[in-house]
Amino acid sequence: MQTPSQPHLNRFGRLADFFGLKRNLVILLVAIFIIGAGEELWMRFVPKYLQAVGATVFIIGLYDALRTLLGAIYAYPGGVFVDLWGHRRAFIIFNLVSITGYALVLLVPHWAGVIAGMFLFLSWTCFSLPATFSLIGATLEANRHAMGVGIQSVIKRLPIMIAPIIGGMLIDRFGIINGVRVALTMSIFLSVVTIFVQGQLREEAKVQLEKTDRWNFWRSLREFNSPMRRLLLSDTLIRFCERVPYAWVVIFAMDYIGVTARQVGFLTAIETLVASLCIIPASHFADRRRREPFVIVTFIMFTLFPISLLMSSSFSTLVVAFVIRGFKEFGDTSRKALIIGYSESQKRGQMIGAYYLVRDLIVSAAAILGAYLWKLGPALNFLGAAAFGAVGTIFYVKTIRQTRQLALNSLKEQLEIRRTRWNNNIE
Repeated sequence: MQTPSQPHLNRFGRLADFFGLKRNLVILLVAIFIIGAGEELWMRFVPKYLQAVGATVFIIGLYDALRTLLGAIYAYPGGVFVDLWGHRRAFIIFNLVSITGYALVLLVPHWAGVIAGMFLFLSWTCFSLPATFSLIGATLEANRHAMGVGIQSVIKRLPIMIAPIIGGMLIDRFGIINGVRVALTMSIFLSVVTIFVQGQLREEAKVQLEKTDRWNFWRSLREFNSPMRRLLLSDTLIRFCERVPYAWVVIFAMDYIGVTARQVGFLTAIETLVASLCIIPASHFADRRRREPFVIVTFIMFTLFPISLLMSSSFSTLVVAFVIRGFKEFGDTSRKALIIGYSESQKRGQMIGAYYLVRDLIVSAAAILGAYLWKLGPALNFLGAAAFGAVGTIFYVKTIRQTRQLALNSLKEQLEIRRTRWNNNIE
């Protein structure tokens, strides 16, 4: 006889299976949510904070450039560390280093404190990226990777819908400098709580790497297959489109359009809500169909955002721009799933790290270019960004068509060989 609780458990089991909610992934999601809730209180206001403590335009550009550069430099060793240490130990260490960075920015209210502290507080964001993808690849089947990345992306964005609004209220109440310092204090507390959550991770059984496979960046790069190389080039151009205006979006909204810090928080929440609503259904269908068309949609949205930003003249028109920015996540989980799938399972952390090292090392120059274009005016900054996006999108569409044609030609050749063999056997 079935107990009343069994149908509920079955429904919960089906729901957990749909989202790929296995134990390690759930623990990772909780950690991502708590850390994100702390970081998003202040992270998006850092350009405005730098401006308030006396940083010049080029110091703000340097901050954004270093942020991208460190993302590149940290990505590969982050992948190596997780391959050597395992997920639990790696995540805890990355978190501890980030807490040290938060404390440095809190104790040194000067732009130099931010520049020095970012070498530490970006540890979680940058080091943990390949580790996160590696854990998803180890936990879920290949045909569930997009959903695994998707649910991680949604959980990562949930704090963004709330925390920037609270952060904006703190800034409106206490001022930009003191508001950010209060937010940093809260961020440190939440990150300490996360360490206890990360300690619950269970290590997956894995094959030990040979010594020749460790810290071998060039070998990892050579093992990229052709589709991964083409995706890397397209993605690099698209990220130029994103990074050129990135540091100036909040400044443009507040100084040129005249919105408040609280309204910036609402715009961020709108962007995140749109992204969260489209990620799960897009990931579900991408796992069951070809992922490339979803990636193309994402690249188009990246390209449209700076154009829509340039056309904005009020809070309501900025809402439209940030909705477009939210839709850029439509196929981003598909892109990440493709990267996971292209990577060798035993060295997945290293290969994903190598991908992001190459991409972000090149893209770090976009922030400096963005600062130069900003000096010439917002229009040149935003239109220049859109140009990079258009080139990257067109290149990716062409490579997908070429790949499809090559696959079709290969299939025709195989069928012709089989037909010839069949005819010879009959004769």
